[in-house]
Amino acid sequence: MAVSTTKYDVIGAYRFLVELDGLIVGGFTEVSGLQAETELMEVAEGGVNGYVHQLPKRIKYPPLVFKRGISNSSELWDWYANASIGKITRKSGSVILQNQAGKELCRWNFFESYPVKWSGPDLNATSNGVAIETLQLVHNGLKTIFSKK
Repeated sequence: MAVSTTKYDVIGAYRFLVELDGLIVGGFTEVSGLQAETELMEVAEGGVNGYVHQLPKRIKYPPLVFKRGISNSSELWDWYANASIGKITRKSGSVILQNQAGKELCRWNFFESYPVKWSGPDLNATSNGVAIETLQLVHNGLKTIFSKK
């Protein structure tokens, strides 16, 4: 049965891929930090008492946070460990949202990122949860691209 979508269909937040330097990197369970905020500068104009001008100053991007189940790959840890001792390797990438049919709907490209924080799993012998590692990346901007049908 074919899945049809219109431009007004709501897309689930659970079907996505992460790409770094052109390669799809394994199954992440969560991505957060896809945000941009314009800092404002307030300028009061003499004689104008009803409002203060709000002028754009710069754009801020919070760190991207990637979470995934621990695997036998140390690639993320190695990238962080090298950055922590000053051997910074910047990578650009994308978070790619897919529709129900598995086709790319939208991507958020991020530029010149590098890791600034790695967290290992919370371990609990009474839990049956997945061991999750977290990687935080700083970057130099986002660009949203919607796929055309």
